[in-house]
Order: sequence, then structure tokens, then C-alpha cells
Amino acid sequence: MEAYDRNKPYNQLPPLPPATALYHDEEVVDKLMSASRCLAELKGLAATLPNQSIFVNTIALREAKASSAIENIFTTDDELYRSLSFQEDDHIEGPAKEILHYRQALWKGYKDIVSKESLTLETVVDIYREVKLTRDGIRPYQAEVVIKKRGWGSLVAETVYTPPRGKGVVEKKMAELLEFLNDDIRFPIDPLLKMAMAHYQFEAIHPFRDGNGRTGRILCLLYLIQKHLLDLPILYLSAFILQNKEDYYQRLNGITGTQQWKPWILYMLEAVLQTAEYTVDKILRIKGLMEKTRELMLENGLPIARVDIPKLFEQPYIRPKNLLSEKIKSVNTAKKYLSQFETLGILSKVKVGKEFIWFNTSLMQILSD
Repeated sequence: MEAYDRNKPYNQLPPLPPATALYHDEEVVDKLMSASRCLAELKGLAATLPNQSIFVNTIALREAKASSAIENIFTTDDELYRSLSFQEDDHIEGPAKEILHYRQALWKGYKDIVSKESLTLETVVDIYREVKLTRDGIRPYQAEVVIKKRGWGSLVAETVYTPPRGKGVVEKKMAELLEFLNDDIRFPIDPLLKMAMAHYQFEAIHPFRDGNGRTGRILCLLYLIQKHLLDLPILYLSAFILQNKEDYYQRLNGITGTQQWKPWILYMLEAVLQTAEYTVDKILRIKGLMEKTRELMLENGLPIARVDIPKLFEQPYIRPKNLLSEKIKSVNTAKKYLSQFETLGILSKVKVGKEFIWFNTSLMQILSD
């Protein structure tokens, strides 16, 4: 194999799948089985929620926050959830804006996957545009994009990687990648292995000027939905990657430099396993909190038949209009019920700008752990 030169465009990036014995490696097979079991448990448990939007909204936002943090875009949980509670009609700036757009990109991609049942280049570009708030698309062949070492000091300008470049090169490699993902007859490989392989390939192709990391992590979730391993995008992969960021980049580079696929595959399977377990724990705790809330309402004679309890758990900050339904039609009635929940200690009231909103402290604690 020709030695890789990180200062030259990696146009010799080989198509997938890698020509290795990965599929029969005992360690890989064992990890794959464990990850698959945990993912199946998560899918089944999520289906028992009375309203899956409870968890989808919150976990999607946590995924957005962690994925952005990998790219050094930071915000506090409190700032983020306050922004979310006002996103419909208020101006949002700073890191919270980028994180909320990541979530919107995730939902846009989800709707495309459900309707098309396959990943298309159009969907990939649309996700990128939503993530980056741009009308840009596949980077032009003359754009001399390189990946530089992050940090400070004498190594800050060192080139780590130069992605493929040339007229039609990126488009061809993206077409090959999408064919690998969508064609299970030609490429009959377990979906979790495919996801891991494709994530490396996407990052190596680096099809956009910027935002490839966040876009690539969204594509991982969408592919699991496409293959019916999940019904909704509730796998919090970016948390694992953020906590193990050095390993993430080191193992990506290991494939590029010396085709070391096994450490990367094991890393991604471990990410699926741990984040599935993490998410199962969150669902169980939120379900328990919902039941305790219901019991407390019954004990104190609150109108459980009128209040949609899941609405109290869709996000930590609740505005009166979030509670509106066929049974609660006025904002004043919603405020009355929210004040009753406050009296019982279920919610606490805070002032944001000129408006009061209510805060589900226990839910926030579960999400922040």
C-alpha cells in the first residue's frame, strides 16, 4: 500500500467495505452482539413511553449540545433549555442558536429517512445546511481544504489530514458511500458495522467546508433508524465521543494512516453499547418521575383528567402555552394549574425577561447527570 502523505489530498481513499476479516473477529463479534442487545432493549423500552416526544425532545437536545461541544461550541444546560422554551418567537443568539439548529437538522433528516427509506445526497446536504445555517453545498473542487491540528503553540498550524480533492472526486466518493449504506444485497453487512465504517468514510471524504463532524454524527443516528434498529433519534452517541474525544480522533487517524479498522470498529460499538445503556437509564428514571408526579396529583386532588402529564416532561422549562390542549384552552387556566404544581413542589417558577415560566427541577437533574 502506498504510504499516506497527510499534506496531499487523500484521493486514494479506498471504497467500502474494508478488505479485512473484521466480520469474523471474535472480539468484534462479541462486542457487536452486546451492542445489538442493548440497542434492542432501548428501542423496546422507548416504545412504552406514553408520548415518545417526551424523550425525543430532551435527548435530541442533549445530543445536539454534546455534538457541538466536540466542535468547541459550548453553552450551559440552563441557557440551552431557556432558549428552547422561547425558540418559537424569540431571537436566540450565541452557542444556543447553533445547538438548536443541530436539533432541527436532526429532525429534518429524520423526516427524510422516514419518507424516503434511504439516505440520499440531497438529505445529507440539507442536514449540513441546517447545521451550519448556510446555502453552501459540497465543497468546490478548487477549495484547498485541510484539517489542522487544534490547540496552541508551535504545532497549531500542523496539517493533520488533507481530504480528497479534484473535479468530481468528492461527488464520486459520496455516491459510493451512499451506495454502500443503501444496498444491502451487494453489501450484506450488519448495520452497526456499516454505520461505523461509513462514519469514518464520511469524515475522511470531508464533503463540506465545515460542519462535517456534526453532520456525520447525525447521519449515524439516521442510518440506525433507516435499518429499524431505532424508531426515533434517541441514541446519545455524542456524549461518549465527547468523553473519549482523543481516542475518537486517534482511531480515525489510525484507519487513514495504516488501515487499522478493528480499534475503530470496537470504539464505535462500545459507543453504541454505553449510550444505549445510558439512555435506558434515563427513560426508566423519567418514567418513574412521571408516575410519582401522577401519584402526587391524585393525593392532592389536582385535575389529573385535564392536565396532560407528559407535557410537563417534554422539556425542563414550561411556558403556560405549552400546557394548552382540548381540555385546557386558555393561558390563564394553564397558569393556574402550573401554580398548583408549584405549590406541591413539582415545579418552580422563574422569571425570564418579562415573563414567568415554570421549571421542572427533577427532570433537569435527570437530564444533566
